[in-house]
Amino acid sequence: MSSFRVAVLTVSDTASKDPSADKSGPTIVDILSGREGFQLASSTTESHNEFRKIVSDDVDQIQDVVKGWADLEDSVDWIITTGGTGFGVRDVTPEAIKPLLDREASGIVHLLLSTSLQHTPLAALSRPIAGTRKKTLITTLPGSVKAVKENLEALFSRGVVNHALDLIKGGTGKEVHAALASSTGQQAQQQARHEHSRHHHHHHHHDHGHQIPKPRTTLSHDPSAPVSTRHRHSPYPLISFEAAIQLVEQNIQTLPTQTHPVNPELRNHILAEDVFAPQDAPPRATTSVDGYALRSTDPPAVYKVVTSRNHSIDKSLPSGFIYRINTGGPLPNDADTVITVEDTKLVSTFEAADGESEGEEKEVETLAEIPPGENVRAPGSDVRKGDLVLQKGERILSNGGEIGTLAFVGRKEVSVYRKPVVAVLSTGNEIVDLHGQASVEQGEWSGIFDTNRPSLTAALEGLGYSVVDLGIVPDSIDAHVAAIRKGIESADILITTGGTSMGPTDLLKPVIERHFNGTVHFGRVTIKPGKPTTFATIPVAGGAAKPLFALPGNPASALVTFHVFVIPALRKLAGWPLNLLQLPRVTAELKSPMPLDPRTEFHRVVLRAEKDGLKAYSTGGQRSSRVASLSGANGFVVLPPAKSGVLSQFDVGSRVDVVMIGEIQNAP
Repeated sequence: MSSFRVAVLTVSDTASKDPSADKSGPTIVDILSGREGFQLASSTTESHNEFRKIVSDDVDQIQDVVKGWADLEDSVDWIITTGGTGFGVRDVTPEAIKPLLDREASGIVHLLLSTSLQHTPLAALSRPIAGTRKKTLITTLPGSVKAVKENLEALFSRGVVNHALDLIKGGTGKEVHAALASSTGQQAQQQARHEHSRHHHHHHHHDHGHQIPKPRTTLSHDPSAPVSTRHRHSPYPLISFEAAIQLVEQNIQTLPTQTHPVNPELRNHILAEDVFAPQDAPPRATTSVDGYALRSTDPPAVYKVVTSRNHSIDKSLPSGFIYRINTGGPLPNDADTVITVEDTKLVSTFEAADGESEGEEKEVETLAEIPPGENVRAPGSDVRKGDLVLQKGERILSNGGEIGTLAFVGRKEVSVYRKPVVAVLSTGNEIVDLHGQASVEQGEWSGIFDTNRPSLTAALEGLGYSVVDLGIVPDSIDAHVAAIRKGIESADILITTGGTSMGPTDLLKPVIERHFNGTVHFGRVTIKPGKPTTFATIPVAGGAAKPLFALPGNPASALVTFHVFVIPALRKLAGWPLNLLQLPRVTAELKSPMPLDPRTEFHRVVLRAEKDGLKAYSTGGQRSSRVASLSGANGFVVLPPAKSGVLSQFDVGSRVDVVMIGEIQNAP
């Protein structure tokens, strides 16, 4: 049996400071030491073991170690990381590992998730990554000892990881098949031979009959076949809302950065750099009031007045003179205090014959002695040179604060993540454009007005995204292919509505899989509304795969799934921090009874701020085709799946989570 060398990396802020706090790393080492054919990689050049390390939750540190191990020639077969795979603000292991992979191993990811979900639903919050870099397998495990044991047991079960490592090293898998045959009998041996033959005659797609979740294949029906041959049951598994969100986050890559001028169009971008003050602000002493600059040693008396028109601030203030100054203006040399206008009295003015403007102040009497520094803003009192004024990852809001800050410190341009351009299309022969030639005569059927494109475009443009309108696509393969190709060429993400269910003309999934070699990451979700929501990625030559969301055709379903799935995807593309990808949630008191469904339900509500707190009022009937249920809605109450014999309804007065999709209303 082959011997595999393993490197173990613990990712933890705490353990990087106190190695004794690391429990999961030693657990992995112990399990490996008791497993035949596996050993911790060792160094022949150093006295300490360089293949067992601990780093903090930092993308650069993680990548440096993993790249160093994986890129060593013939040194490490398997890299295991533990920690940093959750939803915490500092959990960045998936973001660090994924860009390093040459090939992703989605089957291993599904194995890890399905194994953990058998033990706890909280496993839905784990974000594992698996794949290969050169000839090294990389897998990320959670940070808990319990989860590490469960995940490794699944990977070792029936030779899964052995077989993967053998194939990565260029093997044929014969040893694994032999071991399987001896442990599972003749039937397993025959199956292994059959699958081994498939392996060598089908371009090395691995599907060997072991207990491994199968790689994504073409599950959609063949639309060119007769209608009678279509699926009667969806081949796409129903997955939970939490698992669907995780797949979205895992399979979307942030867009590149760009340099953008500091102007109003910068709003709604995410900073891609830390911004430091290039100089002190203010650069020299300035005043915070309207008045006169003078020396603090000048006693109350009558003084001649000079201004910026006839006295340079770089010159010393002459004895017997004061300097008229407006709020924010710089003090002249030698002046160290400012007296307010209210503490002075006009003595005389210039006449036209004096060579100054008639009525201009000539002499002013000061009525008080002013201490040094009074009404003066010292140099650097707002910002010191080198101070961090805005951090990478901060949102540039439309309220002007961030743009004002950039202008205040003199930044003319700044690096930001590019915002995605979004292509939108509707599908279906029955759909007609509102501004087309459709008849609206009573009782005459001429089609259904397209609700989804106008509503989605309004939502997207309201969020600051540019939209490419691909129009209404008829139910033909050629039309679908042409529209999707145009969307790929002109946008960063595609949103379609309709064509995701079980009808013979529901073509989106077949076109994605069969014409664009796309991967459907999920095709059904246990949510209401929006069960047939589909998320896919389409490979693009020379770049990252482009995401496509095929939303249901029913208008309410399309808008709900847009808010809960597409907005997080848009934010990930645009560089938003992980903790801000989801729309915010608040807790409110329910003012309408709400029955529970077997699926997670997003019930449309109006959220109002009343004297005794936030209240959630249902918008009425929640039928998926009733787009009016979203008119005026500013939130979704998240109703959990009903549990038999436990809870069937949320009554008035219940405290519920509400996803915010608009501004909170004030009570009437």
